[in-house]
Amino acid sequence: MYLKCHRRFKDGKQHRYWSIAEKRRLSRGRVADRHVLYLGEINDSQREAWLKSIEAFDEDRQEQRHLALFPADRDIPEHAVEFGVRVRLKEFRLERPRQWGACWAFCRLWQQLKLDEFWSERLKDSREGTSWCQVLMVLTAYRWIDPGSEWRLHREWYARSAMADLLQQDAALANKDTLYRCLDRLLEHKEALFGFLKERWQDLFGVKFDVLLYDLTSSYFESDPPFPEGDKRRFGYSRDHRPDCVQVVIALIVTPEGFPLTYEVMAGNTADNTTLPGFLQRIEARYGQANRVWVMDRGVPTEEHLAEMRRRGASYLVGTPKGRLSALEQDLAARAWREARPEVRVKLLPQEQELYVFVESQARISKERAMRRRKLKWLWRRLKELQRQKPTYETLLMKIGAARTEVGQVASLVNLILPDPPPSSVARAA
Repeated sequence: MYLKCHRRFKDGKQHRYWSIAEKRRLSRGRVADRHVLYLGEINDSQREAWLKSIEAFDEDRQEQRHLALFPADRDIPEHAVEFGVRVRLKEFRLERPRQWGACWAFCRLWQQLKLDEFWSERLKDSREGTSWCQVLMVLTAYRWIDPGSEWRLHREWYARSAMADLLQQDAALANKDTLYRCLDRLLEHKEALFGFLKERWQDLFGVKFDVLLYDLTSSYFESDPPFPEGDKRRFGYSRDHRPDCVQVVIALIVTPEGFPLTYEVMAGNTADNTTLPGFLQRIEARYGQANRVWVMDRGVPTEEHLAEMRRRGASYLVGTPKGRLSALEQDLAARAWREARPEVRVKLLPQEQELYVFVESQARISKERAMRRRKLKWLWRRLKELQRQKPTYETLLMKIGAARTEVGQVASLVNLILPDPPPSSVARAA
C-alpha cells in the first residue's frame, strides 16, 4: 500500500487530495490501483504533520500513543526513537472498514428521542432470542444513513456499518426474513408512535403544529389483478404516468419543518377530494381543535370542505381553480400591485370570508418562458423536418397533430399554413 496524491485545479489554485491505495494485478500482466481509504484534502503543513506521526490506542496501557510513520528503508529519526515503533505502508492492510460516526450519532439520537423506552414495551424479544427492538434500530439507521431495500441491508450495508459493534450483535440481526417480519410487527403501533413522537417533538422544540402541509402521491406496482379481497392495489389516476399499472394512494401531513404527523395508504382509485374530511377529524382528535393553517393543492378540497373548515375555525391556503380565476380577472386587474419581497409582487382581493392572493414572481415567469421557448424550438425543428420529408397530405396532418399534442398550448403561438389538399383521384357520382 502507498499514499497517492490526486491533484485538481480549481479557481486558479491547486488542491491535493490523498488516499491510501494498493496495486492490484490484473490479467495479461496489467496493474491497477485500488483505493483502500480516502483521506480527503490535506495541505502541505497537514501532510507533513500527518507523515510525522499518527495516534494509536494502546490497549495494554489504555492510552493513546504516537506512532512514527516513515518509509521502511530509513532509520527511525530521533524524535521517534522513544516510541520504538515504525509503521510500514507496504505491510499495512485495512480489515473490515465500517461506517462508525453516522451509526454512533444515530444511536445517540435514538436515545434522545426515548424511542428505546417506547419500543421496549411493545416489541418484546422472541422465544428464539431475537431482539426486535434492535432489529428496528438497524432498519431505522439504514433508512436514515443510506436508504435502500431490505435485501441490500442484509447483503451489504449491515456488514459495512458499525451497528453490530454498537449493539453487540452478530449477523443474525440482519437476516432478511427477520427484517421483513419486524416490519409486519410495527403497523399495529402506528397511532401510538405518532402520538409519542408528537409529545417528544413538543418537549424538545416547543412546536405548536399551527401550519400543516397536506398532499397525496401514488406508488404503482407492476403486477396483474385479480388480487385478494380488501387489497388496495387498484387502477386509478397515475401521477407516475403509468396508467397500465395498479397503484395505491398515499396521503401525508407534515409540518413546515418536515415532521410527519400522520399518513394513510388508500386504494389506488381513491379521489383526492374525498380524503380531506377524515384527516381533519384525525388531526383534531390527536392535536386538538385549533386555528391551524392548512396548505393544500387546489384539487384536494371541495367547496363543501372549505366551508366546513371555516366553520371549525381553521384557515387554509389553497390554489384557486382556473375556472374561478377567469371570473376574478376584471377585479384583480383593477387592484394595485404590492411588493412582498424582491422580484415578488402580489394583488389582494378580499371577498366574503376569503382573501384571494394573486402572486407574480419574476423567477417563475423566467422559468415558464424558458419552458415555452424550449417547446417552441422543438416544434419549429419538427415542422422543418416535415417540410423536408414531404409526406403525403394525410400523413402530414397526422404528424402535425402529434407534434401539437406534444407541445400542448405552445402550439397556439405558431400560425400554420397548410398546403391545399390534393384533388381526389376517384370521381364521385352525383
